[in-house]
Amino acid sequence: MVILSASGLSFAYEGGEDVVSDVDFTVGKSETICVLGPNGAGKSTLLRLLGGLLVPRTGTVQLGDRPIARYNAKARAQEIALVPQALFSLPDLSVRDFVSQGRYAYRTLFRPESEADREAVRRALDEADLRDLGARALDSLSGGQRQRALVARALAQEPRLVLVDEPTNSLDPRHQVQVFKVIAGLGCAGRAAVIVTHDLNLASQFASRVVLMDAGRVVASGSVHDVLRPEVLHPVYGEHLAFGSRFVSGWGEDRPYVLSWQQP
Repeated sequence: MVILSASGLSFAYEGGEDVVSDVDFTVGKSETICVLGPNGAGKSTLLRLLGGLLVPRTGTVQLGDRPIARYNAKARAQEIALVPQALFSLPDLSVRDFVSQGRYAYRTLFRPESEADREAVRRALDEADLRDLGARALDSLSGGQRQRALVARALAQEPRLVLVDEPTNSLDPRHQVQVFKVIAGLGCAGRAAVIVTHDLNLASQFASRVVLMDAGRVVASGSVHDVLRPEVLHPVYGEHLAFGSRFVSGWGEDRPYVLSWQQP
C-alpha cells in the first residue's frame, strides 16, 4: 500500500537554480527509507516538498488518494509529521506541554485534551526516553534532549508517515540508536518513516530502503546491499570507503558497515 508518492518534483529557491530536479519518490506502508547524500544534495528540501511545506516548481505529491495540496493543515498533520533538525527558538513550555502540541490536529475549540491525547503524549515521552523529564522546562534541556523532544512531539501526532531531518546530530551514540529504533519501529504499526541522515552505518542498520541523492537528483535507490557499495558511493562522496559487514538481528542478515573513509 502506497502512503505517499511524488512524481517529477523540481524546486528552486527564488532567483536560483533547481536544488531538487525531476525526482520521483514513493513511500509504502511499513517502510523506513533513509535518504543519503553530501551537503547540498537537496535532501532537506526534498523532505519539505514531500511534507507539503514547499510547493514544487514542477511535479506533484500525492498523499493517499489525493494531492497533498488539497489537505488543510490539520488534516495533513493527522497524516504526516515533520521533525526538523533543531529548534530555532524555544517556547516557554514544559517538555510534556511541548510534546502535547503534537495533538493539536485532533483538538477543537470545544474538544480540549482528552484521555486519548494524554495517553498518546505519555507513550511518546516513553518511546523517546523523556518520561522523567516531562515536567522540566524545554529550555533547560541539552541539545540531544531537545532533539528527542522533537521526535516525541511527532510521535504524539500518531501520523501514518514521519519525515525526519538529520535526527541524530546532537545525540550521543546510545540515543542515536534509540531514536532510529523508535522511528524505524513505526513500521511495526503499519506506518512509515523517511529519514535524512549522513550516518551510513545507522542507515544500514535500520533502513528497509536507501535513496542516494547528489546535486538535486536521485542517483541510486534500493536495498542497503544495492546502494551501500564503494562503486556507488565513491562518485558521489569523492572518497574511498572501506566496507565490512555485521549481523543485524532485526533483519536477520549481514549488512554493510563502513570501516573507514579515505581521501583519494
